[in-house]
Amino acid sequence: MDINQLMKELHVMQQSYATLFSVVNKVQTRGDEYLEILTSRQHMALIAIAHLPIESTTLINIAKKLGTTKQTANKLITGLVKKGFVKTVPSKIDKRSINIVITPEGKKALITCSEKSTYFLADMFHDFTTDEIETFWRLLQKLYRFDGEEQDGFEEQANHEVDEQMQLNDQEKILAKFSRRRYGGRNDE
Repeated sequence: MDINQLMKELHVMQQSYATLFSVVNKVQTRGDEYLEILTSRQHMALIAIAHLPIESTTLINIAKKLGTTKQTANKLITGLVKKGFVKTVPSKIDKRSINIVITPEGKKALITCSEKSTYFLADMFHDFTTDEIETFWRLLQKLYRFDGEEQDGFEEQANHEVDEQMQLNDQEKILAKFSRRRYGGRNDE
């Protein structure tokens, strides 16, 4: 066992941890600026709700999807309830439980913020190749599993319906702007 190699590994791990902590805070703060009407965490909470089956939108399931505690998820949901973006309803499956439902105003906020977050991602990953982004994602997934728990990701389709023609038109417009920002100059409109 080479002590110098161990010291180097420990140093790189410490620097990686400190950098990860700083990056998460910076990304969250900048994301909040882009989104305006929601915080990044509130936006992710709405996305988590949208990616859960309607009968499974409990605080515990939302917390699991976000990789956080039930208490933290409760704070996020309370803020969204106050803004009128979600409401609580009794569970049809378990009478002791409640489900969180996105309101029509919440759907509007989710759509608006999802568009803005697309531009944020284009700007944030502007200097990354697609291969680098894919490698980064795999490494983040591997890091998430450090304690043996798999990430309950967002790969599946959301369960909220949007007018298909409107969605296609908006999607084309958003992707064109995304492309200009990602592959053009910084913040290229």
